[in-house]
Amino acid sequence: MTTIVRNGNNIEVIATFPDNSVDSIVTDPPYELGFMGKSWDSSGIAYNVELWQECLRVLKPGGHLLAFGGSRTYHRMACAIEDSGFQIRDQIMWVYGSGFPKSLNISKAIDKVAGAEREVVDITAPATPEAQQWEGWGTALKPAHEPIVMARKPLDGTVANNVLTHGVGGLNIDECRVAHQSETDRASATPQGRVTSNKLAGAAPDVNGDGRVDVVRPDTSLGRFPANFIHDGSDEVTQLFPETKGGTWNTTKGARHFNNDGEPTDYATSKSDISIGSAARFFYCAKAGKAERNAGLDGMPEKRPDDRTTTGMGTFDEKGVAKQANHHPTVKPLALMRYLVRLVTPPNGVVLDPFAGSGSTLVAATLEGFSSIGIEITEEYIPIIKARIEWANNNTDQQMTLEL
Repeated sequence: MTTIVRNGNNIEVIATFPDNSVDSIVTDPPYELGFMGKSWDSSGIAYNVELWQECLRVLKPGGHLLAFGGSRTYHRMACAIEDSGFQIRDQIMWVYGSGFPKSLNISKAIDKVAGAEREVVDITAPATPEAQQWEGWGTALKPAHEPIVMARKPLDGTVANNVLTHGVGGLNIDECRVAHQSETDRASATPQGRVTSNKLAGAAPDVNGDGRVDVVRPDTSLGRFPANFIHDGSDEVTQLFPETKGGTWNTTKGARHFNNDGEPTDYATSKSDISIGSAARFFYCAKAGKAERNAGLDGMPEKRPDDRTTTGMGTFDEKGVAKQANHHPTVKPLALMRYLVRLVTPPNGVVLDPFAGSGSTLVAATLEGFSSIGIEITEEYIPIIKARIEWANNNTDQQMTLEL
């Protein structure tokens, strides 16, 4: 297992790689918002078709690309990826409840323009009639999701031919199943009675009869089928999902659904009183905490992630995010990145991350037993990447070689 880290322009670095040399690409490009004053987050590189063409060239046929995007700018990145020759296969949503609203208070803005001083009553009160009219209005919603584009390099023939020839082309479904929360949860995920399909659907039959064919009941013992939805387990997210009811069906006739009123239809004979929290059906992962993002960085200098100016109330050191060793502003959680690299990378595969940041993809690949290649243009993040990878190597049984 080898991890390679390169400091430089990702287009130029990838241009030195041979064709069809990596098995997957998992990356967190800039969202092109100028986040925390970072110049690299407003360069337009995420929309650069040339970059994604280079990624397409080095990815094996049928290999998958997973790339995070911002809710406001995702479409432009996805279009660039598609224009480069990738096939857009899906969109995974990472939903969380810990986002911080970045909305302009319109009422305060009006008073500021008018030069009116607001009375402080716990919070400031509107000082002009115009501001009072627009009290409670803002300009943005609280951020609560980040979309991930799932794209694939065109196949070499059929899926079967591609996986046999190139070793990629599929998704590792069983290794990414969502564990059952209980035996009741497992039972609710397993179809009861006969699982049937219309003959015209072309299902492989077990028994023919009455215009339908029996099909093999899916094995759910390994967990629920992974979905294109990931959440952070927060109350704000889980409370959006209602408690769902399970049901039992007659085992001698074709299984049927309940109607919208919760009453059985056709051959269903009874309904159980089992409640299953539906949010448990999805993989969940919270945002990276302080201990996780700084693991392996003991003794490294601490720095603030943001590049703010000295304007506003208070001193520069009093404002913004606290100093920490891993001062990259957009660190993704390792559990999430491990899940994603495992989903699209075959055993002994090589993962490429053109936007390495502080190295979360590379750390995840190391912990999952994959080789990886990371490219990062900002030199000050390279020591952080190196230290985090060495920490990961010390926490896995496999031997890793680090190349800088």
